Amino acid sequence: MDPQSGFCPSTRTFRSLRPPIPLPPEDAAVSFPSFAWSRLPSPLPAAHPAFVDASTGASLSFPALLARVRSLAAALRGGALGVALAKGDVALVLAPPSLDVPVLYLALLSLGAVVSPLSPVSAPADVARAVALCDPSVVFATSATVGSRLPAAASGKVSVILLDSPRFQSFLLHGHDDEPGAGAAAAAGVPVPTTPVEVVRQSDVAAIGYSSGTTGRTKAVAQSHSRLIASALQHRSPPTRRTPGGPAVVTLLGVPMFHSYGFHMLLRGVLMAETTVVVTATRGGAAAVLDAASRCGATQMFVAPPVVAAMARGGGGVGPEGFPDLLRIVCGGAPLSTAAASAFHERFPDIELFLALGSTEGGVISNMVYREESHRIRSAGRLCSGVEAKVVDIISGELLSTNEQGELCIRGPSVMLGYVGGDETSNQAFDSDGWLKTGDLCYFDEDGFLYVVDRLKDIIKYKAYQVAPTELEDVLHLIPGILDAAVISYPDEEVGQIPMAFVVRQNGSKNLTEDQIMEFVAKQVAPYKKIRKVCFVDSIPRLPSGKLLRRELHKHMTLNSRL
Repeated sequence: MDPQSGFCPSTRTFRSLRPPIPLPPEDAAVSFPSFAWSRLPSPLPAAHPAFVDASTGASLSFPALLARVRSLAAALRGGALGVALAKGDVALVLAPPSLDVPVLYLALLSLGAVVSPLSPVSAPADVARAVALCDPSVVFATSATVGSRLPAAASGKVSVILLDSPRFQSFLLHGHDDEPGAGAAAAAGVPVPTTPVEVVRQSDVAAIGYSSGTTGRTKAVAQSHSRLIASALQHRSPPTRRTPGGPAVVTLLGVPMFHSYGFHMLLRGVLMAETTVVVTATRGGAAAVLDAASRCGATQMFVAPPVVAAMARGGGGVGPEGFPDLLRIVCGGAPLSTAAASAFHERFPDIELFLALGSTEGGVISNMVYREESHRIRSAGRLCSGVEAKVVDIISGELLSTNEQGELCIRGPSVMLGYVGGDETSNQAFDSDGWLKTGDLCYFDEDGFLYVVDRLKDIIKYKAYQVAPTELEDVLHLIPGILDAAVISYPDEEVGQIPMAFVVRQNGSKNLTEDQIMEFVAKQVAPYKKIRKVCFVDSIPRLPSGKLLRRELHKHMTLNSRL
């Protein structure tokens, strides 16, 4: 293996240059909670909380967290809340963010039940599809979400437990101690994981996540306990705070708890014994996240690109002085434009900006770990520990070397077990040798850094050329007066497809014209990559993670072409 790039000429594959992470033995009967409890210091850290609600200031200490997990797990196992849960039972969680949600996640995982988080603002049709895919035994919701989101047909067939009901809160806080010595141990601050009815193994299904559906219908993705453990260990913590005093690490979770990214980082905070500040405000977007980070004294943040872009633009009027303790930002969930990354580094030179690549199916694939890596602003970092990759030519199927573009395929500890329910099969996602096909057009450079060119399904076919929309979007973001932009293919009888840009102009830039935009881009790219059509819009459709919904733009384009 080349120690610089990680490329192995004999196998034509790339291997991680990172040191191995301390995973438990494969045959060990370990669930995520039991592994997390085993790593917590004894006595439990009482000087800093496990979770803090950024909106209310309410907090949950580590001793209280473990006591609540144990109490709730006992109630769920014994059927005290109306349904007895056992290993393998699926629990759909349709609840807004709160300090009760991580407790629920851990209680279910400790029983060997399967956690299936879903956005609390999902449309009823999306909830119905999730119910059909994961076939839950119970739905955890609130009085607001169960009435407006859960379809009547589903609510009549599936047991529903309301997190905001007095009964649930009673068992969450008090429960019933059915384990000998549990009360005394909890009072002494000793971790006491709930004993499951059956042994939970690392290979067992722990969670079912949902792919974004940006390239097709939403798919249900089965994830193991070993994946949760590996994902939590992939991100190291900042070593110290800039100012003395207070907890060593305060992590602001600026992505939703139900999202695959937020779900894994929420659990990571427990395993790392860090304070995790959760943003429970359902509105406010990037401004709410930045306000919370400033008020809580965050030392690191896990966020999506819109937050970084807002900081780069000076959103909210908060500059470096507003984040005196912030050492690091990890940005994932969607691509970050090079213009936003460059502007961020210029405005916040003392804060590390780490980019990462991951997916619901593949887990964390690559990331940045050291400060010098953070300046590779077009890169998604290097392969995470234990991850192998190959780059496959999309036409010939040949395995490619460094600086050659093809589809990225991976193997590693965070790869999904497979799809559940629906029409999709795991055979469609994996090749004949068991490699997960990511659908990303990528390449590795000679130093082992991974670069994502675009999604294969989004590539524009102009004559005999392939044009990556993200490359053009990066150029568009360099134009003064453009707030947001996206590029899709537009059908053309003569050349096949042409690049079409959707542009959101900043206030005060309404005089920016289509010709000016096309002329600017034409000077920056090869002739076949030029933008040949521009549509001005009020907003670009995106998921909360910042991921672009290109299919919505295609619908918009198709609808308007018919008018």
